[in-house]
Amino acid sequence: MTAPLHIAPAHGKLGVLLVGLGAVSTTTIAGVYAIRKGLAQPIGSLTQMGTIRLGKRTESRTPRIKDFVPLASLDDIVFGGWDIFEADCYSAARTAGVLEPAQLEQVRGELEAVRPMPAVFDQRYVKRLAGPNVKKGKNKRDLAEQLVADIRGFKEKHGCDRLVMVWCGSTEVYMKQTAVHATVASFEKGLDESDDSIPSSMIYAYAALREGIPFANAAPNLTADIPAMLELAARTKAPLAGNDMKTGQTLIKTIIAPGLKARLLGVKGWYSTNILGNRDGEVLDDPESFKTKEESKKSALDYIFQPQLYPELYKDLCHVVRINYYPPRGDNKEGWDNIDLIGWLGYPMQLKINFLCRDSILAAPIVLDSALFLDLAKRSGMSGIQEWLSFYYKAPMHAPELYPEHDLFIQLMKLKNTLRYMQGEELITHLGREYYD
Repeated sequence: MTAPLHIAPAHGKLGVLLVGLGAVSTTTIAGVYAIRKGLAQPIGSLTQMGTIRLGKRTESRTPRIKDFVPLASLDDIVFGGWDIFEADCYSAARTAGVLEPAQLEQVRGELEAVRPMPAVFDQRYVKRLAGPNVKKGKNKRDLAEQLVADIRGFKEKHGCDRLVMVWCGSTEVYMKQTAVHATVASFEKGLDESDDSIPSSMIYAYAALREGIPFANAAPNLTADIPAMLELAARTKAPLAGNDMKTGQTLIKTIIAPGLKARLLGVKGWYSTNILGNRDGEVLDDPESFKTKEESKKSALDYIFQPQLYPELYKDLCHVVRINYYPPRGDNKEGWDNIDLIGWLGYPMQLKINFLCRDSILAAPIVLDSALFLDLAKRSGMSGIQEWLSFYYKAPMHAPELYPEHDLFIQLMKLKNTLRYMQGEELITHLGREYYD
């Protein structure tokens, strides 16, 4: 055992700033208010319902995570955010159509109090959306300064002790790193010159990190995982997590694929298609935004199967991903997977999965957990990339010299061992020889 980290207490209010008050954000906010009133259970939230084993199995110490580490209480969260539409959170939630109207009525007053601030938005990066509630500025530096003013104003108005920001906005067009992303100095010069390589999401990340606020990217955009943002996060001691919340089809992939690999079953092909009708589906109907999502969704299998180590099993894997915008389905996404397997002596088999899921219902607890764990990391003196939060993301951030870990079960072990480390508890290796020697 080691000495626990010094973790500042979670006293006072925690402001959770969400970029984009669409289906995911409104479902998160309404859910937290309903849970606070005892109207619902926080199903899917590790911070609220998860347990953690401490010590040996014979010790029977398995507290709730929220009782083991000093997380902020749901009662202390204050929500705010930005959106390109002016509707308050109640109206936005009704438009999103995820939660039943009767359920929304139970928290209507709290939702109506959450009104979006004008957003930083440029339709060149999200071509299928447009809205009136948008900031204007002489350049991107001016827009960043307006966000900083919003952040400070929100903190003062609501008496928040700490803040966290989560990008819940739409998927932007596919981008690669350029010279403007190399350093904070080059990035700030790019802001002054309104460089095209700086999309809206980067302006939000810059504003948050400059203020030392933890930032999570719930979309697959190139946002915070550029050298300039990592340099800024190190300078201001701000934790980072992302990218792209692991909700429906990719969640299933990171559960199924490790099991297939563990049994050394070959995979010849994995065909994935999605039917989605919400705002995210409409945005992804644009080929350039889909390219960003496709890269995020396709990478997991390569890293889990490690074809360079198992060429006989996975080298020639044909992995196809499709997303189809189908408005009648709304937020109730449907994911189809066909997996062509190879077994003993080369005999073929197939596995077919049809996941009729609710996208925002799966995403909301990830938004909540990311906010609470990033706040914990900040109070623990941890900054920069928080790889232990890879559990929640399709394309997890990682050190440049490392490959990302995509196996959901390894990710969960990493997360819980990080919590044990924070509190000075023995790390769990699952070796277990002490019970038999």
